[in-house]
Amino acid sequence: MKIPEFVCMNVCQVWRQAMKQFKKLILVFGVVGLATGCFVWADGEGHEKALQAGGTTLVTGGTGAPSFVPVTTRFAAHWRNGQGRLECLALAPSAPGGSPGSGLFDTNAMYVTGPITSADFNGAVATVKGTATVTGLGAGSNLPFTAIAERGGPGTRFVLIVSGLTFDEVVLEGQITF
Repeated sequence: MKIPEFVCMNVCQVWRQAMKQFKKLILVFGVVGLATGCFVWADGEGHEKALQAGGTTLVTGGTGAPSFVPVTTRFAAHWRNGQGRLECLALAPSAPGGSPGSGLFDTNAMYVTGPITSADFNGAVATVKGTATVTGLGAGSNLPFTAIAERGGPGTRFVLIVSGLTFDEVVLEGQITF
């Protein structure tokens, strides 16, 4: 028995129509799947980004001209769930350059401590802002600060802006993660 030609044509047309609908359905599921995956990846399982940082830095150029006294800092910062803190202790040598002890960072030049009130993450750079109590150089209370930190370890950059001063630092030891 031979199947009439018009039946074959109708079956083929139905098949083509079904395949078009199937392709659209696959496309919709694919887009929804990708979007859902991106949202989960972007917000880290529904949690706000966190910052953890701590280490030792060297302030580029030290105290600057004309003496260029080296300055090292010990810094620590954390941010999670809308709150955090920044601590930064700047140390300088008490002995003049070239004399015995000039490589010992034994003088508290500045201490910055205070809550972080906001954090912004942009690629490999985090910017945190807050208010601090500052002792030593630039001393005062409730002073606004901004810290800009690159993600990474030794060789990454940490910049602290407080009391009208900018400290551009290079991490020697430690880690900044977010």
